[in-house]
Amino acid sequence: MNLSGKRILIVKPSSLGDVVHTLPLVHAVKRTAPSCHIGWIIQETFAGILESDPAIDEIIPVSIPSTSDPMASRAAFFKASIATFRALTRLRAEFRNRPYDVVLDLHASFRSGLLGMTNPNGIKIGFSEAKEFNTFFQNRLINVSSEKKHAVDRNLVFAEYLECPQNPKDFRLITSVTSRERVRSFLAEEGIGGQDRIVYANPAARWKSKLWTVEAWAELADLFANHGRVQVVFAGSTVDVPYIRSITERTKKHAVVAAGKLTLAESTALIEASDVYVGVDSGPMHIAAFAGTPVVAIFGPTDPAKVGPYGEGHIVIRHDGLDCLACRKRSCGDHRCLHEITHQRVFDVTMELLHW
Repeated sequence: MNLSGKRILIVKPSSLGDVVHTLPLVHAVKRTAPSCHIGWIIQETFAGILESDPAIDEIIPVSIPSTSDPMASRAAFFKASIATFRALTRLRAEFRNRPYDVVLDLHASFRSGLLGMTNPNGIKIGFSEAKEFNTFFQNRLINVSSEKKHAVDRNLVFAEYLECPQNPKDFRLITSVTSRERVRSFLAEEGIGGQDRIVYANPAARWKSKLWTVEAWAELADLFANHGRVQVVFAGSTVDVPYIRSITERTKKHAVVAAGKLTLAESTALIEASDVYVGVDSGPMHIAAFAGTPVVAIFGPTDPAKVGPYGEGHIVIRHDGLDCLACRKRSCGDHRCLHEITHQRVFDVTMELLHW
């Protein structure tokens, strides 16, 4: 498909990891057709990850509460419905005068189908196996081989369809000079110098079933702190601060907390500046993999073959010998898959990976 000069709309509003998984496709399209205009409908909270990316010409933020978040209230569905209606009305008005030629629905949900329909005319392309009646919104459907398990590889099938061959340079994240400077200032304020090795620790996730124990995190942080000039930086969003504080209150050594102090763009720059990411399966893990930071990921209810850190040089730690691995349960009464992974094992694997 000739995309030169075309206006291309990406519909992938969330989640953070899914947004990162879509970047190689966008980069491949822009590299193949530099004159095309790429717009992206994205949740406002995740827009910061795109702000410095030259491949994206227009960020179209929406603010729709999640109904799938385990912490969502009973009123979440009503609030999401109202927010969705308002977003659809606004987008329809915006696109009426500036329509897109091609709409790529990477989210594959009923809501994303509605978002794509706000664009008048244009070719709408989606996954053939999409659920929630999403296929009814599409003009063309793309089949994905069962051999392509990882989300990144599945998204790149769109690149193949559009005749935009992938390139190793497409697997990247772009951070701004401003964000990198802010991170340098933050690290200096926390007493972390250029000779220190930084462990970006990410203990938080939306699913409770993905969480390791606070005791294990505290003991792991102390192990790193006792090993030369290694600084552990606990990161996350503002809502993660109480949980992270429950960890740092148990550490014997001082642990730096970046959660709630940096924007998403700045957190991305911090990941880029770190020597290693150690954490659970969540959005920052995927950022680290694309930023070139080695990942040590602790997995339980999710399948690393589908959503693990993409690329080489990363290690996934799982509990061996359990039949219930990758159950995809968001809450569970038996957390053996994670709770029986020891802090010593995570420490040893990290040290071996980095040759420290």
